[in-house]
Formats: sequence, C-alpha cells, structure tokens
Amino acid sequence: MNDTKKPNKILTFSYDDGVLQDKRLIELFDRYGMKATFNLNSELLGKPHSLTIDGKQIAHDKIEPGDVRSVYAGHEVAAHTLTHPRLPTLPDEEVIRQVEQDRKKLSELCGYEVVGFAYPCGGENYDGRVSSLIREKTGIRYCRTIISSHSFDPQENLYEFKPSVYHNGEWDKLFSLGEEFLSLSTEERKVFYVWGHSYEFDIHDTWGRFEEFLKMMSGKDDILYATNREALLVP
Repeated sequence: MNDTKKPNKILTFSYDDGVLQDKRLIELFDRYGMKATFNLNSELLGKPHSLTIDGKQIAHDKIEPGDVRSVYAGHEVAAHTLTHPRLPTLPDEEVIRQVEQDRKKLSELCGYEVVGFAYPCGGENYDGRVSSLIREKTGIRYCRTIISSHSFDPQENLYEFKPSVYHNGEWDKLFSLGEEFLSLSTEERKVFYVWGHSYEFDIHDTWGRFEEFLKMMSGKDDILYATNREALLVP
C-alpha cells in the first residue's frame, strides 16, 4: 500500500479566453510537468479576433469547439461566461444564464463536469451579488478574481478567490514569489496561484521569460503540480 503523503505546497496556473496561443502554452506546461486551468467562453469558440496592445496587433483567435477536448487534455477546462460580459452590470437572471449555460456547454465539449470559473473583464468585474448568485444558482464551485494576493495562504471564500500573482503585469513579483515558494517549508497547505492570458506572451515576446520561470519551478518533490480544481477543492 502506498502511504506517500501529497505535498502541502501546490503550484497551479489559470489562463483565460481560450485563444490559440493556449496550444503553445500547453506545450510548455507539459514539457515541465505543470498543470493548468483554462477558462473558456463557449459562444466565442472558433471566432477570429485581434487586440491592439501597446500599438501592436495581437491575435486573439479562439480554439475551435471540436478541439477543446484534445487541446486541453491533461489540464482543466473552466467557465468564463458565454460571451465575456461585465457581470455586475447584468440583471440576476442574465448573470446566472451566462455562467451556468457556459458551464454546461463546456461540460459537453470536454466530457466531464466543469465546476470552475474565472470572472471576465478587467477592473471591477464582480461583486457580492454576483458571487452569491453563482454560489447559489449554478454548479460552479470556485471563482477566481483578478486581485493579486501576493500570498500562498488558504482563503475561506472560494467564490471570490484571489490569485497569488498576475504574470503579465508583475514579472518581478512572479519570480520573487517563486523563489519564496521554493524555499518555503510548511506543514500547512499553501497554494501558489499564477494567472494571465496566453496571448500576452506575444505582446513583448515574453515566452522565453515564462519558460525560465517554469524551469525554475519544475521537478520539485515537495511541490504538487495541480489544476485549479485539484488545488482548491480539497477532498
């Protein structure tokens, strides 16, 4: 019988929008033994799009619906609303529809029940009304905000979960937290949660820099590499 205890230190990643750059990111995660959660808008899947960021046009094309199961195999698919609206501006019934119908459509596409969620849009993209509706009226079991905690400590409210760090706007903090996490010795459960969008690596070609981070964090016996679901929903 294997009585090996799972590590108390958990590293997890969360990436939004379901864009084609996710394929390249998944190759990196798989190369370094990482796991991640990808938050998709089911009604936007397969649609071409682009963004202009810092004067540069960045592709924002979405994964095809029929490719969801194969592209994200070995990782986790989570909901991100049907069409990426700002939820606090919507009436109750539309908040519920945007979240629960996205969850159900994604569950069909990936072949298992989707239970995770990331709030869409920047700025004030959730409030107590929205998080309560999701908790009480949908099958979602955790929701990620975009507010950095710069911490690994457990959080009581999983419907307003604050990630440790946002990779794109906090590169120095990403690496300093990584070094702190590597040196951490703990008997308590600690979660290092990194989030962002894979298309952001195209803005200033920071793919190599992120790979350096993954290489730094990889292959550690005292770290459990997990999806958001595995990291947050403790049995």
